Amino acid sequence: MKKQVGLWIDHRESVIVTVIGKAEETKRIASNMEKHVRFSGAAQASSEEDIQDNKFSGHLNKYYDKVIASIRDAESILIFGPGEAKVELKKQLEKEGLGSRIVATEPVDKMTEHQIAAKVRQYFK
Repeated sequence: MKKQVGLWIDHRESVIVTVIGKAEETKRIASNMEKHVRFSGAAQASSEEDIQDNKFSGHLNKYYDKVIASIRDAESILIFGPGEAKVELKKQLEKEGLGSRIVATEPVDKMTEHQIAAKVRQYFK
């Protein structure tokens, strides 16, 4: 049977809904990420800002690796969510040679777990 995955993602967490036939499983992955703070102002802060940005990027890459490990064997992947995380994840999937499995990337606002599961079921119906 085909394994189809839909996931809602932002920088803080992802909700992954896996559909195989009529069976459905939902899984959450937390990034354990603090909010990314943007600095403004003095040049001396730029080195601190660079350090923070590098830390943020490294943490995000580990988070995306966990998400990819959970969906690697899916035949079809639907990615949706607010912000940049969905686009960043798509780029990571493409780097890993999984880009052809992405069926759509859609912008959506915050959703409940039930809304996410319903959207995934509807999409793959």
